[in-house]
Order: sequence, then C-alpha cells, then structure tokens
Amino acid sequence: MDIDTALLELGDVDSKPLQDLILSQEELAWHEDTFRQQQYDVHSETQSIVMVFTHGDNWPNSEIRREPGWDRLAKAAIPLMEAIVEKHYPSGGTIIRAMAAKLVSGGKITPHCDKHPSFSAAHRIHVPITTNPRVRFMIDGRPHQLQVGQAYEVNNQKIHSVVNKGAEDRITFIFDYVPSSVLDKIPDSAAQ
Repeated sequence: MDIDTALLELGDVDSKPLQDLILSQEELAWHEDTFRQQQYDVHSETQSIVMVFTHGDNWPNSEIRREPGWDRLAKAAIPLMEAIVEKHYPSGGTIIRAMAAKLVSGGKITPHCDKHPSFSAAHRIHVPITTNPRVRFMIDGRPHQLQVGQAYEVNNQKIHSVVNKGAEDRITFIFDYVPSSVLDKIPDSAAQ
C-alpha cells in the first residue's frame, strides 16, 4: 500500500513465540512451497514457509488458500498478527498473504515495486525474526535497518530491495492485511 512514508514503525511486538517456532523448523519446511521463487525472479534467492497466499487471480475476489506453513506456524503467528491489526488497523479486514521469508546469507532481492493491484490495497507488515548488521533494506533509495522485536509497515509501492552481506540468513515474517473499507471501495469492474 502506498502510505505516507517509505517505512512506518509500528513499535514493539512480542515476536519471541513466533521466532522460536520459525527457528525450530526443519530445513525441508523452507522448500515445501517454491511458487514465489519460481514465479518472481526477484525472490529467486529466498526461501519461504507460506501460511496463507493468494495469487491474486480475479482480484478482488481472489481465492485465499492455507498453505503447508499454516500447520507449522499458525499457533504463534495468528495471535501476533491479530495483536498488530488490533493496535494499528481497522478490524474486519482480511489477511491475504502470510509467510516466513528467508533471504539466505549472501543473497539479494533486486530492486522492484509490487505491481499487482492486491499489493496496493494491502498493508504489508514485516516482523523481523533474525537479522544482522550487514543486511541492507533499501526503500525509495534509502537504507533501513529493521530490528527484531519490532513491527513495520513497508510501502511496497516504492522501489525496494534487500541485500544480505552477513554470514547469517535474514528471516522476516510478512503478512498482507486488507481492511474491509479498502475492499468496499474497489469498483465491481475490477473483479471482472
């Protein structure tokens, strides 16, 4: 969503239960769903554990599906997402994507802007799970250091990229929340 700033700090969150759960996952979990890596070149150096996803076909009446990561992460992710939404956004909306995303050590996500109309309708929330001082998250030409224990909204309509020059992988929990008021404003013709 195009918000008034490149990055909005949402403040402290209790991400420890989700962090512990994500970090306890077997390596296999990171390779169960490779759709994003195959579909989007910018994510070719990432891995993900996907909980909820929509391809965005027939937007805004897109199918939202539970993916393999639902059973792995839901018990810790749902309370965290609900707490963030309750504190910062209007209730009654829909989470259309939720996943743990790993940028491997030495990996990069090249500069891009999220183009599908669903991205402009959704608040894109990032909750860092792991990071290191050598991760550079660029948004609109400026570097940002996201911290574990915090939540952020990223303006995904601005050019953004990530480089991980550190020795450790960088893991972020990401979810897209669409308020019901936004869906109500989308013309019926957009669904055809």
